Amino acid sequence: MTPAQLATAHEHGDTKVLVKHYLAVLESRAPGRSVEVRVPPFSAVQAVPGVRHTRGTPPAVVETDAETWLALATGRTTWAEALDSGAVVASGERTDLSPYLPLG
Repeated sequence: MTPAQLATAHEHGDTKVLVKHYLAVLESRAPGRSVEVRVPPFSAVQAVPGVRHTRGTPPAVVETDAETWLALATGRTTWAEALDSGAVVASGERTDLSPYLPLG
């Protein structure tokens, strides 16, 4: 998706498209399956190199809402700020996504 398409999607309130796009970017920049990144109700991906998770509840989970995810992906907030405010819940190893953010 081009920057112009992203801006248009955002202008039209297409949060789902943006969330899925930035999760896909994270997957490509942090390939792996050791951390599940959840942005309910829109999508979830497995990313970050390390031990692969295959069944059940993953040992490492990051969960946040769509607005926080988009703010992290675009650099409008930092990983530390989102964690400190409680907008992101991260548990398990390798859940620090700060080396991969922002994405856009």
